[in-house]
Amino acid sequence: MNKAVFLDRDGVINYSVVREGKPYPPDTVEDFRFYEDVEGALLTLKSLGYLLVIVTNQPDVATGKQAREVVESMHQIIKLKLPIDLINVCYEVDSADCRCYKPKPGMLLEASHEMNIDLTQSYMIGDRWRDIGAGQNAGCKGSILIERGYAEENPYVADFVCKSLLDAVNFIVMQD
Repeated sequence: MNKAVFLDRDGVINYSVVREGKPYPPDTVEDFRFYEDVEGALLTLKSLGYLLVIVTNQPDVATGKQAREVVESMHQIIKLKLPIDLINVCYEVDSADCRCYKPKPGMLLEASHEMNIDLTQSYMIGDRWRDIGAGQNAGCKGSILIERGYAEENPYVADFVCKSLLDAVNFIVMQD
């Protein structure tokens, strides 16, 4: 079985737009910018044998605030520039019927099945409580929170809290 690192997109791979303490995805492809440490951090994980899977909630598509084509264009940029193995997207809003909207584990479980991933040897890295919850609900070895200073409560306790993706990767390297 494979081991993986699951990564949220906005606030982990690329900059979020923060309004009144709450993070939002970039509005346009032109606003889509990677954090400076992302490529090196991901290459380190690949060198350790991890599959890299982005799992991202994009409810603005369901609510009509964002065009699906814009989100998919951002994902094309990711696929061209970064060593990502899979991108799973939840285009729905949080509801009882939706199994993929984090903190529900659906996107991680789907990737695990598709790519033969051992969740107990895998990590989830995110910048919000929903990411930490998804990792824990899927049974990941660890859930890592990149603290971006958002004005929201976190009902989950992360296994490690840090300031950047590079810090998160260094934690994983120490555990490996």
